[in-house]
Amino acid sequence: MQSELKTAKYEAKMKTLIRLYGDVIKEEELRKQLVQNDGNMSVVIEQITNSLMNRNVAEQIEHKNTAMEVEQKSEELQKEDEKAEIGHIDPGINLQGYCTNQDCLASKAKFPVWVSLGFVNISFHADKTSYCCPDCRQSTVTSIVKAMLFNSEHSISSSNNLTSVKDNHYQCFYPIKSGLSYQLKAEQIRQHATSLEDLITRSKKAMMSNEIINLVSELQKYLITVVKPPNVKDSMRLLEKIQHDYKGDYNQVFDVGRFTILCDNKIKLQTAVTVMKKAEQFNLIVSEDKNFFERQSKTHHRFHNIKLYVPKHDVYVEMQATLKNYTTLAAYTSIENPKLSHLFYEHIRAWKPNNPEEEDLKQASDETLTKINDVICEWIDDKGIQKLVGRYKSHLDIGILKAPQLVKKSELEVNSIVSLKIAQFVYEQLCNFTPEKVKGKAIYVILYEYYKRYIIGDKNPASCSDFALLLQESRKQEMEEDITISQALETYIPLQANRYPHIDGDDNEKNDTFDGYQHVIEFLEKGKEEEKKNENKIMAIQGKSGSGKSIFCRHLEEMLWNNYTLDSKKEMPVYIFFPKVYNKNNEKDIILQTLQSKNINKEIMNAICEKISFVFIMDGFDEIFDKYSKNNKNNNVKYFYNRFNLINGMQNHVLNDEDINTNLIGTNRNNTSMIYLWPFTKQQMHYYIEKFAKIKSKNNNNSNDDWTARKYEETLNNYRNLQKMIEEPFLLQLILTVLPSLVKQYDIGSRISKAQVYEVFTNQWIDIHCQNIISKLAELRIQMNINKIKFTLKQYCLDLGFEIFYEGNQVIVESEFENNEEEIVSKLGPEIENENKKDIENILMENKRDIWAKYFDGDNIAKYVLRRVGNNRYQFLHKLCQEYYAAQKIIFDIISWKPNIIGNITNQQFQQQFEVDIAKLSINFKLLNEELEIIQFIAERIHDTNSIYTNLKSRLFRIIEASKNNENVSIAAANAITILNSANINMNYRNWNNIKIPHAILDHAFFEGTNFTNANLSNVSFYQTCLNKVNFTNALMNNIYFGEFAYFGEEGKNVKGVRFSEDGLTLISWSNEKYIRIWDILSSRQIQLLEGHKRPVTAAYFFSDESKIVSCSADSTIRIWNIESGEQIQILEGHTASIETIQLLPDDSKIVSASKDSTIRLWDIFSGKQIYIIELYSECAKVIQLLPDGSKFAACLTNTIQIHNTLSGEKLHILKGHLEKIDGMQITSDGTKVISCSWDRTIRIWDVLSGQQIQMLEGAHTQNIVGIQLSPDESKLLSYSWDTIIRIWDLLNEKPIQILQGHTWHITAARFSPDGSRIVSSSNDSTIRIWDVLSGKQLQIIEGYSDQVTSLEFFPKDSKILSYSKDGIIRIWDTALERKIQLTDEHLCTIICAQFSFNGSKIVSCSRDKKIQFWDVQSGRLIQTLEMDIDHMFNVRFSFDLSKLACSYDRVIEILDASSGKKLHVLEGHLQPVNEIQFSPDNSKIVSYSSNGTIIIWDVLSGKQVQLLEGHSKYVSGVTFSSNGSKLISYSGDNTIRLWDVLSGKRLQLWNVSGDNVSISGVRISADESKIVFCTSDYMLYVCDTSSGKQLLLLKGHSPREYGMKFSPDDTKILSASIDTTMKLWDVLSGELIRVFEGYSGDVLGVQFLPDYSKIISYSSDHTIRIWDIASGQQIQLLEGHTGAIEGIQLSPDNSTMISYSRDNTIRLWGCENSKINEITESSKMKCIWRVGMQNFSLFMKNSIWKNTEGLTYQQKLLVEQRGGKF
Repeated sequence: MQSELKTAKYEAKMKTLIRLYGDVIKEEELRKQLVQNDGNMSVVIEQITNSLMNRNVAEQIEHKNTAMEVEQKSEELQKEDEKAEIGHIDPGINLQGYCTNQDCLASKAKFPVWVSLGFVNISFHADKTSYCCPDCRQSTVTSIVKAMLFNSEHSISSSNNLTSVKDNHYQCFYPIKSGLSYQLKAEQIRQHATSLEDLITRSKKAMMSNEIINLVSELQKYLITVVKPPNVKDSMRLLEKIQHDYKGDYNQVFDVGRFTILCDNKIKLQTAVTVMKKAEQFNLIVSEDKNFFERQSKTHHRFHNIKLYVPKHDVYVEMQATLKNYTTLAAYTSIENPKLSHLFYEHIRAWKPNNPEEEDLKQASDETLTKINDVICEWIDDKGIQKLVGRYKSHLDIGILKAPQLVKKSELEVNSIVSLKIAQFVYEQLCNFTPEKVKGKAIYVILYEYYKRYIIGDKNPASCSDFALLLQESRKQEMEEDITISQALETYIPLQANRYPHIDGDDNEKNDTFDGYQHVIEFLEKGKEEEKKNENKIMAIQGKSGSGKSIFCRHLEEMLWNNYTLDSKKEMPVYIFFPKVYNKNNEKDIILQTLQSKNINKEIMNAICEKISFVFIMDGFDEIFDKYSKNNKNNNVKYFYNRFNLINGMQNHVLNDEDINTNLIGTNRNNTSMIYLWPFTKQQMHYYIEKFAKIKSKNNNNSNDDWTARKYEETLNNYRNLQKMIEEPFLLQLILTVLPSLVKQYDIGSRISKAQVYEVFTNQWIDIHCQNIISKLAELRIQMNINKIKFTLKQYCLDLGFEIFYEGNQVIVESEFENNEEEIVSKLGPEIENENKKDIENILMENKRDIWAKYFDGDNIAKYVLRRVGNNRYQFLHKLCQEYYAAQKIIFDIISWKPNIIGNITNQQFQQQFEVDIAKLSINFKLLNEELEIIQFIAERIHDTNSIYTNLKSRLFRIIEASKNNENVSIAAANAITILNSANINMNYRNWNNIKIPHAILDHAFFEGTNFTNANLSNVSFYQTCLNKVNFTNALMNNIYFGEFAYFGEEGKNVKGVRFSEDGLTLISWSNEKYIRIWDILSSRQIQLLEGHKRPVTAAYFFSDESKIVSCSADSTIRIWNIESGEQIQILEGHTASIETIQLLPDDSKIVSASKDSTIRLWDIFSGKQIYIIELYSECAKVIQLLPDGSKFAACLTNTIQIHNTLSGEKLHILKGHLEKIDGMQITSDGTKVISCSWDRTIRIWDVLSGQQIQMLEGAHTQNIVGIQLSPDESKLLSYSWDTIIRIWDLLNEKPIQILQGHTWHITAARFSPDGSRIVSSSNDSTIRIWDVLSGKQLQIIEGYSDQVTSLEFFPKDSKILSYSKDGIIRIWDTALERKIQLTDEHLCTIICAQFSFNGSKIVSCSRDKKIQFWDVQSGRLIQTLEMDIDHMFNVRFSFDLSKLACSYDRVIEILDASSGKKLHVLEGHLQPVNEIQFSPDNSKIVSYSSNGTIIIWDVLSGKQVQLLEGHSKYVSGVTFSSNGSKLISYSGDNTIRLWDVLSGKRLQLWNVSGDNVSISGVRISADESKIVFCTSDYMLYVCDTSSGKQLLLLKGHSPREYGMKFSPDDTKILSASIDTTMKLWDVLSGELIRVFEGYSGDVLGVQFLPDYSKIISYSSDHTIRIWDIASGQQIQLLEGHTGAIEGIQLSPDNSTMISYSRDNTIRLWGCENSKINEITESSKMKCIWRVGMQNFSLFMKNSIWKNTEGLTYQQKLLVEQRGGKF
């Protein structure tokens, strides 16, 4: 039963066996074998095949006839003989005979020899021959016994049988009989066709003949695969082959139809060959037998080739037998990419090289083909193949590069040149072939190595992987050469960045910073998406000098390589240092030059660019910016954008926004990102110091070095002004390097400047190199004075540092290398060469002047102090080092100058001699304006206490003086005054007539009272400069810059609106009058006054062609005006009330109007007729806006918006949702959405098509939202409100992303700049503010209006803004931020307080930026700056002895040491925020009070609370100590005044104030503590007795503030200053009004008696200080200059000077030359001695003189007049 099941189971297999062997083996036998082998077909087939082969051989032997048997026996004997035969058999005629040479070994052994004659026609006598013996090489084969004709068509005849025997069997033997003559002819086998078509026809028939079919069947019986081609080769293919291979002889072609015999193993191959050789049984003749199975063919294919002659068709058919493992036939091969070798062969087969290069390539191609066939046919053993496979890398991993010769070649060009066709073929194969098997990988390696060596070239990369390795090797070499960067990378700390620049005073710990590296990586990831759109992306990385840009770029490069995988899709980082490679004459090829320097040839670059994505990390763009910008000044094409992805590092103070947009970003703005490196945070500094200390400890051989990380940090804390410097990574590294040396030179707490740090560093740097040089010389037994070496190196660095500045190139090139630039230029492509022919000539001309040769004189040891950055290229350790040396060179030139007169010399003689030599000084060589660091280094030396710099300041002034008489020193003079200004040196009241300082930077300078008559001031910048009382008579002022523009308008006329023309050159304005004014903006002139309206104009618009204006008015009419003539050309009447708004349709054909008559109307302009009326009933549309295409309009009613069809008036939608008045509306540029804002504090977004609300923004404003505006890209929205806040919204996320705070009253307008990067806003606080959108920071505050600013607009195509106000003035402002050159640590933030020291030698100030600063009274020099160790501050007070400082924030008070800034105590106890703090007169106590009515007295020494004074039921408004500190008086919102005993804390007196809406404004106590005076809001002053509490006096009619009341020193008088701009003097005993002091235009903020009681000093919100004579009541001095409200004044202890401090961020010292302040009279000249701080707000020209100035534009003259200047 089981057997039956098995049999049934094998039925399918049985069918297969029967099909194969049924005709030779019985079915039962087949079934038996299958069952026995359990159905294993492989075993069964093998057994059957072996059996059949054995049986077949036996049958063949059995059927031989006797003759054959005899012949076989004879043949066997002959085989034995053949074993002793000499020579070899070749195709054609082969004769066997005997040699008769007795010396021949074959002859001696009587061995027969074979003589091969080939394809010839011969006759010979069997016994009379003289053929050459193959052994002895002599013609001694004299007899022939046998002839053998091999692989030929032949004939033979003998003298006894003249009939020729013809045959074409591959192997025919003929015995040669002695005594007979023979004639033999052998020819190569040939076809016998009459034409190619005949040959093809015969071949087809032969292939289908029974003879061939029978042979094939016989082979298939042995399970041998026979592959018949589906078709014979086409005639075109054959013709090409015949022409090339056989010179047109088609009868030499045998593979018209070729059968391929495929065998599983060698045994079967032998069987197949044996069967084919016995083809006679199938009426076929074996005519040629070539065995290339054991010996290599020309192409190393492995096969057995047999040509069979088919007599029936008189044609040869080729049978090629090989193993299946060796075949490349597609359907039968195991080889991957089987066509590769054949296609390769076809490319090179017919190639006839035309030159030696092609011959070499042809030979290499042939060799490569044979190598491929060696792998396919296993001529190479497994070990050899595995060795090849070990080198395999997939093209997916390595990224094959296109051969450079193929780049930009058309298909036609490629196909016309064989070498290109081969290159293209191999490239495509390598790109498309991904082998998985061993042989395939070996073949790939052979092909790739051929491609790399012979197609690409050994020196060029053939793949992205090769290219990556070249770049990495180049980077490794660069790092080895540049030790400085390598060392810096060891201590690298990740840098923080932001989307906006860090400004001094910003909080470094701000949480909106991000990791710079990670941000770049994310940027690059996003960039991959852009690559699909063929859009490159740029990131510009900005930062201050020393902020770590270069090291950041190098670290980025390192990390990108570390994360790089051999993936051709991944970007490769390429670091480019611009100063090293930039050539202004060849900037288009900067990438090429860079890669050439990294060993990448130009020829491969195009191919590389096609295949590889790059991240170009381009460093130092700022250093070549001037050359680049100048080179492209008249060229709109810039080469560093729209070319490639790049990361670009540059200094942010070198390039402003305009520079970057113009020269780098260009038109690629949307694909450009900008980030700014921020200074180190404290945590980053800590990590860096730890790393630095660890590495230093590891590298330091000095075991006594105890500089741990902790010691570094503690030491840095002792030098507070270094704290700001070490926020910059390079400076931190530099300072840590020299810190041990710094502490030896500067005492703890000293103020160390950056110049002093660099001085120590460079000295240390040179010392190290001197020691190295001495050591090297010692090895050579050469002695040299180390001081001489130091001097030489220092002088070298000074000269070179200045030379680099002068030439504007940070990298210097040794001459040998520089000459190679000619070679580089010569290698440029022909297109570039032709395009830049003139530029190339310039390069060659420049190279003839080797400016650096003197710095490489011989093997100058000085170059070893430089940093090597490439082949023979050097630069200083850092750009700042070069700038330091350049500055020092300039300084030493100035201060080392000496007169040639010995002995006493007058000042005049000194000046005269000095003036002669100034022109030769380095300060006169080039303007320093673009070198802010050099300016700063020199400026710092002005304040340096080192005695060698004592004369620097005075000599800079002498240089300026020298320019009066010598125009040739104008550069020096301009530099000198710029440096002095940078150093914050006051230059007021100078006599500088005739000086020549063109191009000087005098922004924020203080020139009050200076004389500039006849001066050359061309191109000078006076941005926000104080020019009050300056005399400019006859000055030359071409192209000067004020940064502000003249205003225009009609004073007193409330401007209601303005409108720009499209080009921004013309403006229309309307106000609360009935006129329209047209202005020319360039001249600020009114060019037309349009009169006709009867009531105020409400709106006006330009027509699109700007030839006409349309206006509407409260007179209910619409009027159209001709601009040129100013005439009214049309009036549209119909409305019955004031028209609120109008809109022109885009084609200017119609007008939509809305009126208070509750209608909207459409007007036809051509006919003047009304088309329709829309009745709104009780509603009124105040705003109408058209959709961009004009098809619809939105009308804003009270709290709804209606959408109408413009042409028909049909109401389409009513947008409902707002709960209160809608105050703003905007339509998106695509017309799909309406955005509205409302007094309900919401912003709503509506869909125009559906009328549905789709978004609502709320919760950000606390009061009515009164305006909105979309950003230019419509991704953001700004809103402004009565809460004085501007919000910026992200519309995608529906969230506010920035809050802009600063305005103090209602905001009237806010607008995005055209590029969306800034916002400008106006307010009822009379200010305009400019904000950065990304950071939300206030960039600028603009003051100048005397009334509320109504609105503002950006110019259409400019960086300016236009604003207008209720005062009728229209102003234009330049919003471009200036480049600040002043020393940053001397800038002042808002000053909270300032005081004289006890001895009057110093002034100490405190500002909102948490700085305490000490100033020298004599010079105004900043002595010390302390950073307070506090987080926030609100109130600040100094103790009277200036030893302590108290500040409060929220509920906390901190006491600090004023000399160090260190925190002493933290006072905590208040439950509500602290309102104010005060020190007691003896400095032992502090009083503080808060809004919950409590007052606390603290002990300063211990920091403990000593008294809690409770009793006030509401907030405390103020407290005051009595003169001896024993009592305290307070007043509160509960309308009570309380007198307290400080020691006991008891309340001594209580005064109540009654009355509706009456409050206490201030309280003062007399010096003898017997009286108090307080004022109330109802204009009353009360004088009371402190002991009894009784009211003594009631003084009516004045309401002073707290600080506006003073008792006279003798307590007999009271001085009160009021908000009514007056001051009043009262008699304390009688209550009489003694005197009224008038003259102020603003509130009087503070008053003070002079000690002798003869005079009063007061200050006001009108920015002035006035001194009054008490006796006469007259003003005797008016002190002007401050531009903001004055916060306080103080007299010096000796009454000789006075300080004032203001909201304009300045402190001024005032004095009189010949008298003390209490002695001055009306005729005295009291003036500002110096000013510190950078005055903000505006430009000041009050009482300046401009008579006969030359070069001012009309606009500038108008501005001067408006600012108080006089012509």
